[in-house]
Amino acid sequence: STMTDPTDPIPPTDPAAEPAGGPAEAAPAATAEAPLPEAEVAKWKDLALRSQAELENFRKRMNREAVEVRRFAAASLVEDLLPVLDNFDFGLEAARAESASSSITLGMTMVRKQLDDFLAAQGVREIETEGQVLDPTRHHAVKTEVRPDLPEGTILQVVRKGYFLHDRVLRAPNVVVSAQAEPAAAG
Repeated sequence: STMTDPTDPIPPTDPAAEPAGGPAEAAPAATAEAPLPEAEVAKWKDLALRSQAELENFRKRMNREAVEVRRFAAASLVEDLLPVLDNFDFGLEAARAESASSSITLGMTMVRKQLDDFLAAQGVREIETEGQVLDPTRHHAVKTEVRPDLPEGTILQVVRKGYFLHDRVLRAPNVVVSAQAEPAAAG
């Protein structure tokens, strides 16, 4: 048998001298075109880290969205309940006008307190209007009254209550606001 020189660039022609599995399984030689193993490892490591960060950001976004969905899941139900509350309040005011101490008035007052407690537990709260100036992002002006003694846009009366659900306006209150002078008639 002839010995081959490992530094010889010519491959052996003896089939017994070839690596098991033939020339295809021989270790590839590093060339200028093929990336070095360190660069290949760094590339895959960077890709893995980026994928991991992307997955973590996706999880965080999904958690935030799930919290928002749970937080505002009752919005539709509460919106449908608001006209019922308005009518209940009209009835309560009528009962108070008849007799503030009647058992019906006291019972309705207790029910209204329970409703208020339930709504508060859901994150619903009334939008404050007393002594405030109109804020178009929170209030809906339905009428103006000339009041030169007050700053323009001061809320004078609430026609229909408004509510927040957490930090969002669920329903803006309808309000009457002050004006400095009568609006000019279109001519």
